[in-house]
Amino acid sequence: MQKAAAIIVYVAVALALIVLIICPIVSIFARSIITDGKLDWSNLVQLFSDSEYFQTIGNSLLLGLSVTVLTTVIALPLAYIFSRTRFAKARWMDIVFMIPFMTPPYISAMGWTRFLGRNGFLQQMLPFITNSQDFLYSFWGLTLIMAFNAFPFMFTLMKNAMLNIPSSLDEAGAVCGGSFFYRMRRIFAPMLLGNYAIAAILVFIRTIGEYGTPAVIGLQMSPAFYVFATSIQKYTTVAPINFGMSAMLSVVLTILCFALWLIQNHLTEKKTYKVISGKGMRVSFKKMPVWGSVISVAYIVIVLLLAVGVPYFSVVATSLFKTVSGGLSAGNLTFDNYIELFKSGGRGVNAILVSLLLAVTSATIASVLGTVICTFSRRKKRLYKAPEAVGMLPEMLPAIVLVVGIMLFWNVLYKVIPLYNTLGIMIVAYVAIFLPYSIQYVTSAYTQFSNNLPLAGRIMGGSRVYVFRRITFPLLLKGIVTGWMMIFIISFRELVTATLLSPTNTLVVSTYIWRQFEQGHSQLAMCMAVICLIITVGALVVVKVLTERKKK
Repeated sequence: MQKAAAIIVYVAVALALIVLIICPIVSIFARSIITDGKLDWSNLVQLFSDSEYFQTIGNSLLLGLSVTVLTTVIALPLAYIFSRTRFAKARWMDIVFMIPFMTPPYISAMGWTRFLGRNGFLQQMLPFITNSQDFLYSFWGLTLIMAFNAFPFMFTLMKNAMLNIPSSLDEAGAVCGGSFFYRMRRIFAPMLLGNYAIAAILVFIRTIGEYGTPAVIGLQMSPAFYVFATSIQKYTTVAPINFGMSAMLSVVLTILCFALWLIQNHLTEKKTYKVISGKGMRVSFKKMPVWGSVISVAYIVIVLLLAVGVPYFSVVATSLFKTVSGGLSAGNLTFDNYIELFKSGGRGVNAILVSLLLAVTSATIASVLGTVICTFSRRKKRLYKAPEAVGMLPEMLPAIVLVVGIMLFWNVLYKVIPLYNTLGIMIVAYVAIFLPYSIQYVTSAYTQFSNNLPLAGRIMGGSRVYVFRRITFPLLLKGIVTGWMMIFIISFRELVTATLLSPTNTLVVSTYIWRQFEQGHSQLAMCMAVICLIITVGALVVVKVLTERKKK
């Protein structure tokens, strides 16, 4: 009986993954070369013959490379400071450095436009600076803003990797006469290459698939700086609609990301050194000279000032303005914008309620599905591990690619299942895109305890359901809740899915902010952004607390 129930659940999960992930991906490839049921290679020919598409691909690759290099320059010194010196004891700084990463990129970009734009805060405070907007709406301005949003990911990964390198190796190099930079080059660099490859490639993929910042900054440059995401969005939503070219660009982006994923796996296997064994490992924190501490503190302050201080100050200050033209003056500050935002029955309140509904529903469905998938993957048969592999596919793809696939697939099914242009299609998209978060956290929770505990329950006569309910599930609960919180955070303020799939005349938090900003009502946009940031950072603190408790 239990075996039959397991087979039914497995088939249901498999069908769900096929509908959520496989069919949309197949739809993208099919739509790129099929028109009206016939093979059509015109999109492929146009891709290689039109300089506009070459420019889009070139812009994306150049931006991805530049952001990755700048992210490396920012993150590596911080990773060393917080892993090999006494600054490592300041564990609370981990939360601070994650704030830029958890801040929606489009909100951060909007904050920068208020700071560096014409008559922005910088020009108001320093009137002799008259051309800061020229830097803002330039390639390097775009690169800098995206790097400050992405560096926490590389910082966290490289910091953890450095903490796993025993201090004895560095000390042995010093005893043998190696200088600091020699030891960095001959000891640290080779041992960190595999981890750096993972971080750099993931930052690169994240950059070339990003929509928010290139849309806020890149499209205002002269000429407009189109990348994969903004071009795909243009061909999908702006007349004349061209789903074929949108699908073709999505295919190119998918192939590129998959190739980079293969390179990452190769480098991880070939260039990763195992430094943790059965023997004890000691990591000592160096006492820095006074000048070194001063430089480190100054560097940390500058990075946090630019990554957190500038965008957050701009967002909060703008939300309190009576008029944007009034600028930074005591008489121009008011809380009336927040009152306007929260007026009963207002569009702002409705946007928040819809976002909460979507985030809670999507996070719950994804968490349940992720837990079931991970539970099946614990079994020995390879067939049971297939759902986990499929469920992790969205992690390799930029969100906009999967969203385009969902649009194409559910458009075909509209006459049978009219889900398109409803909140249901957004839930489907969120579950598909963010399912890997649930799988990762539940898998991590599974690794924290031995299989002997469930086996002991089975030996004592407990059924599989009873053992899962009384033993396995309580042990997984923190991982499930952490994954749920992460999905809730990201789906609550997600932009590209909401932009492409939200029903007509239905606003969520991200589209409310976007439309108010475009229409010149930046105060209301920033009020909503502040609410979004409070919820995001608050949830981040909860996730951090849960993670730390789990480690203990």
